[in-house]
Amino acid sequence: MAHPRTLGALREEVAAGRFPRSDSVKDEIRRNLIAALRSGRPLFPGIVGYDDTVVPQVVNALLSRHNFILLGLRGQAKTRLLRSLTSLLDSEIPVVAGCELHDDPLRPLCADCRRRVAEEGGDLAIDWLPREARYVEKLATPDVTIADLIGDVDPIKAARAGRELGDELTMHYGLLPRANRGIFAVNELPDLASKVQVGLFNILQEGDVQIKGYPVRLALDVLLVFSANPEDYTARGKIITPLKDRIGSEIRTHYPRTRHEAMAITAQEAWTDRDAGLPVSVPTFVREVVEQLAFHARGDQHVDRRSGVSQRLPITTLENVVSNAERRALLHGEAEIVPRVGDIYAALPAVTGKIELEYEGELKGAETVARELVRQAIATVFDGVALTIDTQAIVDWFNGGGELSLSDTTSADALLELAAEVPGLLDAAEAIGVAPSATSAARAAAVDFLLEGLCALKRISRSEEGRMSGSGGRRPVAAGASFDSLADFDDDDLPPKGRKKYYN
Repeated sequence: MAHPRTLGALREEVAAGRFPRSDSVKDEIRRNLIAALRSGRPLFPGIVGYDDTVVPQVVNALLSRHNFILLGLRGQAKTRLLRSLTSLLDSEIPVVAGCELHDDPLRPLCADCRRRVAEEGGDLAIDWLPREARYVEKLATPDVTIADLIGDVDPIKAARAGRELGDELTMHYGLLPRANRGIFAVNELPDLASKVQVGLFNILQEGDVQIKGYPVRLALDVLLVFSANPEDYTARGKIITPLKDRIGSEIRTHYPRTRHEAMAITAQEAWTDRDAGLPVSVPTFVREVVEQLAFHARGDQHVDRRSGVSQRLPITTLENVVSNAERRALLHGEAEIVPRVGDIYAALPAVTGKIELEYEGELKGAETVARELVRQAIATVFDGVALTIDTQAIVDWFNGGGELSLSDTTSADALLELAAEVPGLLDAAEAIGVAPSATSAARAAAVDFLLEGLCALKRISRSEEGRMSGSGGRRPVAAGASFDSLADFDDDDLPPKGRKKYYN
């Protein structure tokens, strides 16, 4: 049925019971939330890992008609959760056409709309505002002013209309009044100056705002939601106490609690379906290592835990890992893009920028810390696989002097050809679930995982250049060995003491 386009037609629809009178925004959200709970449909699609923790608390706040704040470290989907609140609004609502405050035609708020209703009556034009347009968001910064949020007197408007500065029709409305009949979100609330935070007192407690000291009271209809980092919120104390007291509910967010939840988030957010015309297949063990990297970073003594490690770290890391595999496939003309665990070392630029280091970490260097985190992540994931695989023959081959030199651009066929020289390596790849009929790229990824896993568990060694060997990377030298000439001499053949003696 077509929506009424004039005030008169809207009044007829309401009188006949075909269209309900508008609720306040908090009652509207509560009504739609109750319907969603009864139907059992997902409340916030795309929000993973909060079903038993954060979501119930948000539901309680909305059922209580509270303004609330989400308190959590960076990368915990706070902004995404706030933006998803629009799904609980009506699909469209009637507003006075051209009104900056999205006024209800049946209950106009601003002076201009009241004047137009009196002059035009039932012919007053009506627009229909979609739910997406009823969400207003502001990133708090120290330079935000009261005029930005609430509004100010507009002397130009007053001069053009020939009105007194105190006339309500000369006001320029800020973001908060323009969010009337919707949701107003402030991200990083502690960054607002204290005097600006004071300006939010009235709207939180009395439901109105005042502009520039003039006796203009706007009884706004708005749901206020905020986000903040707990370090700012508590340690630096930038949210003033009276404002905290007026916020109905404080809800703490968190990082994914299990690797499975983290993998679901990264799979949802990371751009892995490329447009190069090649299919992309990311092995499960690669995804697990990428997620475990973030878990280790959040608990590492060299990383600042107060700053947190954003879920963006595994997302951007996986994208870089896929890109490195894509580069390799394009260089060798391969028909499939299959990332390897070794590609994570090529993705360190996506890691180092996501971690804040403690003093000891700064001394070691971001890349060194990141490499160690990758090694720990590989070891953790591989340790669960190694229990079911006999890798002793592989380790013995390396300890007997065998070496493999691999790089992140080694083709799948070349890697498999090298792996065939190592006893039991291809068989072990099959044991982790990669069949012999799998593509060469998939089998190469499994072989790489086995080799990197043995290196991470320190059963074989790996240099930064990708040379894998046993016995700490040196081949044992038989007693009494001699060298006929310097050309026959290989420095790596000597143990450390022998090398030092030779050079001295």
